[in-house]
Amino acid sequence: MTAAAPQLIHATLAQLNKVILGKEQQVRLALTCLLANGHLLLEDLPGMGKTTLAHALATVCGLDYKRVQFTSDLLPADVIGATVFEAHSGQFRFHPGAVFSQIFLADELNRASPKAQSALLEAMEEQQVSVDGTSHRLPTPFFVIATQNPSTQAGTFPLPESQLDRFLLRISLGYPDPVVERELLKGRSGRNLLANLQPVLNAQRLKALQSLIPQVKMTDTLLDYLQRLIAQTRQREVCQLGLSPRGAQALVKSAQAWALLQGRGHVLPEDVQAVFVAVAGHRLIGRTETHGEQLARHILNSVDVIGNG
Repeated sequence: MTAAAPQLIHATLAQLNKVILGKEQQVRLALTCLLANGHLLLEDLPGMGKTTLAHALATVCGLDYKRVQFTSDLLPADVIGATVFEAHSGQFRFHPGAVFSQIFLADELNRASPKAQSALLEAMEEQQVSVDGTSHRLPTPFFVIATQNPSTQAGTFPLPESQLDRFLLRISLGYPDPVVERELLKGRSGRNLLANLQPVLNAQRLKALQSLIPQVKMTDTLLDYLQRLIAQTRQREVCQLGLSPRGAQALVKSAQAWALLQGRGHVLPEDVQAVFVAVAGHRLIGRTETHGEQLARHILNSVDVIGNG
């Protein structure tokens, strides 16, 4: 399997890039998140291709996929399921919700109430849900992709820090460049191309790739660099809220997964730099109104790869 890993990764990326045009960096980050066994947050304006990316990932990875549109009247039971009394049997029976899938798309997560948003907290952390005092295991692999619109848009509820911290990466697709946009204007829509996607992975192959991530080596010198970055996020004069231990572990896993995508068995500083903003941007709160991603870029630029002492 180790020998086949580069070919599988290359084929997966090639299929995804057929649909998500001109966004190779974001596609690599999305696959990095999946290989690192994390959850992905896509934040962007409506119509940027967030849902298409989620659907493409599910198709190419050969995984079961369900989607829920999060709205202000959504209830937790609509997501995780509910226990229902069945008259014909005279018993209560649990009816699983849409979250019982291998890839679950929480579309426009921040348009639902905080109560509905919180339905995902246990699922994302424990890979199970609890209903009426009984825990129910979720399928494996289990991968949440959530989309959200910018908080400046009407009808949105901000995600709490505890929920943001459960997302391994946050990425934005952004506007297409002129060449890609011309193709879109000619009718080459990503949605139309989804039907032609071919599965490359399956649950077994994906788990095998995920098992390679802890084997990607990190030297002590590289770990020193990581710790300097992490420490900088916790400086009081820089951040009000820095990287938690879970955020620090997320940085390690993401850097290892990115290195694997590059076909290497060891992490380089550029691997850390490639994922740092996506890992840290949604976890940092600055002392001023500086956006988390801007703060992460500032920290990345201010910390040397080789320490001073």
